[in-house]
Amino acid sequence: MGACGDEQWEGLNVSADRGRAMRPSLVLATFATSVAALLLGPAAVAHADETPQETISRLQGAIKYTVDSDLLFPPGGWQMSASGKQVIARMASKLAPGQQNKLLVAGYTDNAPIGPALRRQGVTSNEILSQKRADSVMQFLISQGVRPELVSAHGYGEADPVASNNTAAGRSQNRRVELTLAPTGG
Repeated sequence: MGACGDEQWEGLNVSADRGRAMRPSLVLATFATSVAALLLGPAAVAHADETPQETISRLQGAIKYTVDSDLLFPPGGWQMSASGKQVIARMASKLAPGQQNKLLVAGYTDNAPIGPALRRQGVTSNEILSQKRADSVMQFLISQGVRPELVSAHGYGEADPVASNNTAAGRSQNRRVELTLAPTGG
């Protein structure tokens, strides 16, 4: 992973913010490098038309790891899938041993209405669904050794979309979980 540049490998988009002075702490830099190396495996250039399901970004001393919710949860659900647990477990294995930074788990959804099955389970809004998803990821991270006093979860529902909800591809991008590792003292 270069200090400044955007590269894509095996469906994972790793980007460094251009134009800003990047001075994350050694812990954050090591974490970003470790997560990228762990998730990327052998470097292989992805096809330009593939949509990344995981993204790692540096944001002024913080690191944000974004995972497509379709990779973590079954449609309309908030219980993590086995493959979703594998994705988060890989990240937790690098984070937990020396964790000193706060981690925020943020859940987002598309703007599709909540269906009757979810309503019967007490999920009456996308905000509630996104909170349940964020909580599920947070609890799993804690079960994998992440310090509970340094992790929090928040569901934002359909707020802050990253793509248009007018297409299936856009809705898929909006269904996501973002894990943001704050800078030391953050």
